[in-house]
Amino acid sequence: MIIWLNNILDNPFHLTVSRLLSYVSFRALLAMAFAFLLGIFLGKGLIRVIYQLNFRDKARDYGDISPKNKSGTPTMGGLIIFLSFLISVLLWARLGNFFTQVMLMAAFWFTAIGFLDDYLKNVRGSSDRGMSRPIKLFFQVLFAVVLSLFIFSSSGHSPLPPEISTKLFVPFVKNAVLDLGKYYVLFVILTVIGISNAINFADGMDGLATVPTALVALVYGVFAYIMSNSKAAGYFLFPRIPGAEELVIVIGALIGALMAFLWYNAYPAEIFMGDTGSMVLGGIIATAAILTKHEIMFLIVGGVFVVEFLSVFIQDYIGIKLLKRRIFYRAPIHHSFQFLGIAESKIVIRFWILSIILTVIGLISIKLR
Repeated sequence: MIIWLNNILDNPFHLTVSRLLSYVSFRALLAMAFAFLLGIFLGKGLIRVIYQLNFRDKARDYGDISPKNKSGTPTMGGLIIFLSFLISVLLWARLGNFFTQVMLMAAFWFTAIGFLDDYLKNVRGSSDRGMSRPIKLFFQVLFAVVLSLFIFSSSGHSPLPPEISTKLFVPFVKNAVLDLGKYYVLFVILTVIGISNAINFADGMDGLATVPTALVALVYGVFAYIMSNSKAAGYFLFPRIPGAEELVIVIGALIGALMAFLWYNAYPAEIFMGDTGSMVLGGIIATAAILTKHEIMFLIVGGVFVVEFLSVFIQDYIGIKLLKRRIFYRAPIHHSFQFLGIAESKIVIRFWILSIILTVIGLISIKLR
């Protein structure tokens, strides 16, 4: 939007502004700063409105570790993330760019899923009575199939070069290790389901999911920048993806929106993101991973989320359904640490530290290939 306005307006600063806006890093920083400031500005008002509409958290009963003091805290805080992210992207990204359009589609799609889930939980008066798991999975799979159709498009509208669109890239390995062909659709489905639900499971403590998500987004932003630049892609031996520079703007806006949300979500939280937030974060990160061809990288940089996801899977499907017993004290695993008596703030900060270490490893992989 800003680029479009600058192009049609005739003013003495036109050339200077055009030159600055041509720098991806400049627009990404502006998108980040604008999303942060907008989120801070909108936050208080949205919290008040959400509270007055009685959209409040219904805490699950975990016995001795039940967060009774958190029951009644406004939820649906993901609206702060979504709105500040959306407006910033609309202002600073090139809206005609296919990557921008796909990321906006992901944001709208997963916000709608999360919002409906939170709404049903509130109406039905229980955090366990939202959208059913099969229906939620259906909409996640549907998005993944639509995204796959874009990638496989033979009309020239695919965001990815056809020579790499179905190939699997692995961290620390220079070339693609496998061409999945038509099975890439299944891989996209598994990626979307896995990442979106992993981030959803991690949203259980004040600020727990926010910083790790921002760090994962940062890594994918760096990858998008390298792969969009012919010189950088050639130097680091990455496949070139023309147009992917707009992903950097989108990710910058996401990081700014997350930091604004953390302003209100840091312990003790004034608002929870709810599924409205965790779903949109998972959808955006999953889409960014697929569009940058580094889906496997999430297993490293998103290691905290992977462990959370695995703890739920092991507890529910191996422990309770198969062995008829609990393997962990509680799942997701952050509740097990809470059960052991570790303070919530300490658990969150330790998860942040682990995320920083994993982020560094992910960035190191850029050179060690």
